[in-house]
Amino acid sequence: MLIVLTGIDGSGKTTAAHSLVAAARAEGISALLLSNYAGRRRMSLLSAKLGIQLPARLADAAETTLRVFNVLVSTARASRFPGLVVMDRHLHCQLALRHARGLRRGRLLPWLIRRLPAADLVIHLDVSPETAHRRIVARGTDEESVAELSALRNGYQALPAYADMVKIDAGGPPAEVLASLVDAIDFRRLLKV
Repeated sequence: MLIVLTGIDGSGKTTAAHSLVAAARAEGISALLLSNYAGRRRMSLLSAKLGIQLPARLADAAETTLRVFNVLVSTARASRFPGLVVMDRHLHCQLALRHARGLRRGRLLPWLIRRLPAADLVIHLDVSPETAHRRIVARGTDEESVAELSALRNGYQALPAYADMVKIDAGGPPAEVLASLVDAIDFRRLLKV
C-alpha cells in the first residue's frame, strides 16, 4: 500500500510520516518511509547566508530536478517493498509551489503524476498558515512568512488532484494527527494481507 503525505511547510508531514511508519511497525506491519525532498530549505538557507535571492524560475528548476529524481528513486524502491510505503512529499508539492510562485504548471510534472503508479491514498495535512508559521519559527531551521504559507496552501487547493486527497486536520497535537492517519489508512486491511 502506497500512502503519500502532502501539506504546507510546518504542517507536520515529516513528523507524521515517521510516526505512521513506527505505528505500523508496532502493529507488525512492514513499513517503509521514503522522503521526496526538493532541497528548498537548504537552498533558502544558503541564499540567506549569501545574501542573494534566486529567481523563481531558477529555484523551481533546481527543486524540480531534485524532487523528480527523488520521486523516481522512491517509486522504484516502493515497487519492490511488500508492505506499507509512506512517501513524505511527492510531485504534487512541486506543483503547489509553482502555483504559489505564480509559475505555470508545465507539462512534465502532470505527465509524470499520470504515468507513475498511483498512490492508494494521497493524504493532505491541512493546517492554518499561522499555526504552520509558529511551528517553523519554533524549529528555527528555516524561514517562511505567513503570506508565503498562505500562497502555498492556495497552491495545494488549486491542484486538480486536491479534490481526491484525504484531508486531515493537522493543527492538533501529533498524537491526534497520527490517530487520524491510522483511521484513514485502516491498518486492519494491511494486517489481512
